[in-house]
Amino acid sequence: MAVLIDGDNAESELIEHILNEVAKFGKVSIKRIYADWTLPQMNKWKAQLNKYAIRPIQKFSYTTGKNSTDTALIIDVMDIMHHKQADGFCIVSSDSDYTGIAHRIREEGLFVMGIGKSHTPEAFVKACESFTYTEILHPVKEKPSRAKSNIAAGKKQTDVKQPAVHVPKAKGPVQLTQLTNKITKKPIDLELVHNAYDMSVDSLKGQALASQLGMALKKIDPTFDIRNYGFNSLRKFMEALRPQYKTIIHDDKTTMSLRRNDI
Repeated sequence: MAVLIDGDNAESELIEHILNEVAKFGKVSIKRIYADWTLPQMNKWKAQLNKYAIRPIQKFSYTTGKNSTDTALIIDVMDIMHHKQADGFCIVSSDSDYTGIAHRIREEGLFVMGIGKSHTPEAFVKACESFTYTEILHPVKEKPSRAKSNIAAGKKQTDVKQPAVHVPKAKGPVQLTQLTNKITKKPIDLELVHNAYDMSVDSLKGQALASQLGMALKKIDPTFDIRNYGFNSLRKFMEALRPQYKTIIHDDKTTMSLRRNDI
């Protein structure tokens, strides 16, 4: 894998998480970052370069409001492809200028992924085989509970009886309103799930392996990631597809399949 970073559109504090994300798809052999290193805002990157063995590429901004970072990155992609130095690419940027080169990489039969912010234009996102939003790479800080805060402050913990909460029973089939994309703030597209199920279902058994369904979802939508919906386990995500889908645990107690329910 070759990781090429647009220094103007990447966050230095996420570099470790970015490299770990790329490592899921292959060994990272090329790491380059493109920027005008004479600019003061690039100082935050300098400490990371040696730590993660990233090669800095200097590109001067010759005119106001313009830079040659995207051009240099694109030229390097073509050179790497020509010399067959990588089997896949990761472009770290939120800039739509890399849409064309992403298409070119795929035409060459190579893997291409993108990593960028949630406002990345759809054209670049869809041009990649996989696209990860940087918002889900930020480490989550745990908030201390009130009980722990009281103990830390030396306060005595008392048992407080909470009033009973009446939850009315839902009428009719339950909808998947709880499955909301934390990045886009949109509910999950059930048609996307149904199409992925149709792609991966075993017609004889009438069910689809959860792992194959997950891969099918990724093929249809490059941005699909269970972390976008607040899950760290594929199993928990698949279980959340109820009642539209029934989960089936196999005899090994680890493999899961899904069967679509007629609701």
